[in-house]
Amino acid sequence: MIPLLAIGLVIASAFIHYEFLWRLNLILPSIRVYPRRAGVLIAVLGAFVSHFCQIAIFACVYYTIQVYAGGDLASSARDYSFNTLLYFSTESYTSLGFGDIYPLRSLRLLVGVESIVGLVMISWTASFTFLEMNRFWSDKK
Repeated sequence: MIPLLAIGLVIASAFIHYEFLWRLNLILPSIRVYPRRAGVLIAVLGAFVSHFCQIAIFACVYYTIQVYAGGDLASSARDYSFNTLLYFSTESYTSLGFGDIYPLRSLRLLVGVESIVGLVMISWTASFTFLEMNRFWSDKK
């Protein structure tokens, strides 16, 4: 069950990020901001929203697993509120590492997949940001 869930989350994350970046790419040239280079800031903020959506989806899955399936997370504080799992998801997505919450048994696969997803999506954002910088920071009017 967990491998299928992991595949579904990978597909959902890729779709969400693709749609966010695609729409930003379409909208940004028509936005009139001054200075023009502020378009890069809008691109970064839009990408940040995409990352947060993906992190929230993983957190929802962790929360559902914790509440309804008995869960496979360990915490020194035994606090499995949604906010705590959102923190854990952010920690996993950014590959920051495990601290006071860590996965056990079958959930380790899903958490590892989230780290890979985060690595790929953050890299994709870096590439997108570079392209937007070329667009908005050029000397052309």
